[in-house]
Formats: sequence, structure tokens, C-alpha cells
Amino acid sequence: MCGRFVVANVGSELVGVLRVDVESEDLPEPSYNIAPTSSVAIVLDSAKTEPPTRRLESARWGLVPAWAKDVKIGARAFNARAEELEDKPMFRNALEKRRAVVPATGYYEWKKVGDEKIPHYIHPADGEPLFFAGLYEWWKDAGKPDDDPDRWVLSFTILTRDSIGRLGSIHDRMPLFIDADHADAWLDPTTDNVRDVLDAAIDAAPAIAETLDDHVVGKAVGNVRNNSPELIEPVE
Repeated sequence: MCGRFVVANVGSELVGVLRVDVESEDLPEPSYNIAPTSSVAIVLDSAKTEPPTRRLESARWGLVPAWAKDVKIGARAFNARAEELEDKPMFRNALEKRRAVVPATGYYEWKKVGDEKIPHYIHPADGEPLFFAGLYEWWKDAGKPDDDPDRWVLSFTILTRDSIGRLGSIHDRMPLFIDADHADAWLDPTTDNVRDVLDAAIDAAPAIAETLDDHVVGKAVGNVRNNSPELIEPVE
């Protein structure tokens, strides 16, 4: 699973290789301790234009489907199992047309050692951005007036799959990593081969996982109020 992650850069520094056309003006600041319900920058291809426009937008972490009565439902939908998407009403529609890429610097995972949980920071060895496959939705808050700019909420979830190799020794699930070569097909809202695109992403993720580094970090990361570069520093 992925319940905390890091975004140390914003804008083109983070997503240059994804060839974003439009960057939102309200992108969140860098953060070293992003938790569910936080605002995060995601990449999506808007089908409102031809060809689709690739956008970098601020979104709430935790998917809120269009039929939800309350935005709070997203707090338990921050991750989605890639192998179960087509069986889950919460994610099925988004899988068809609303796929996203979530750029990150790295993420945290907790390894259980006896009765203790040890936090690890997992990140690309070369310092390049890490990309997670995700889904997004737009939700309308019926309790707000039509002219309220906050009436529409953009939200997302991060997909996961079984862990492999060294990452599997830390936790049995890992984010569904995606590289720039697969991102175009993943983001394309016009594709009719959704199952093939998903399978390709699932199959390609282990190769990315094998390139990642990890190290133990301090337990301060367990408190969402802590947010500084020191959180990703290695400890013995």
C-alpha cells in the first residue's frame, strides 16, 4: 500500500518528461509527509479538447466517486488494488476514462519487525521523479451554490499491486509504478483497450521497483504534523 509520500518539487521540475501542456495556478507546496485527504499535484489528460490536453492539477488524495453523498468517503479510498478495479463500483468508471499519473519524489512504508513497525523511505536511486498510476474523479458538492469555485472537487486514488523483491520484504503491497514510456497510453482517455493498458502497467511495475533504493527513517514521520526534509534522512 501507499499511505504517505513525498513531493519535494513542483511544476515542470517534477513532471518535465510527461510533457504537460497546462499547469494549474493553485498547485500545492512541496511536502515531505503527504497523507490521505491532502492536496496533491496529479497529471491527467482532459478529453474536452482534441487532442486531449495534458494538465497538472491539484487534487484531493482519496477518490470521491460522482455518486457519493459526502466527500468523506474518499478517506478510505486513497489506495485501490489494481487487480480488483473492474469489480469495484467505486473505481470501475474511473478506470475506463479517468486515469491519472501521480508524480512523487518517494514514499514511506512501514516494515513490521516483531511488535515494532519501522518506517522506510523508498525512492529512485538516481533522484529522478517516481510516478504512480492512479485514477481520478470529479465530485459536485450539492450543498454549495453554483458560483462557488469550491463546488467541484477533483480527487484521486493511487493503484497498488503485490510487492516484489526487496520491497516485498518491507510490505506485501507497493504502488503501481509507471514510467514515462507507459504514461501516454495510461493517460489516454480515448483508448478502447483499458484492460490491455492496465495489464501492461502491472507487468512493467516490477522492473521499476527493482531500481529503487530504501533506507530506514525516524519515527517522526508517523505524525502528519511533522513536515520537513529531515523526515527522509536515514537513521541507524
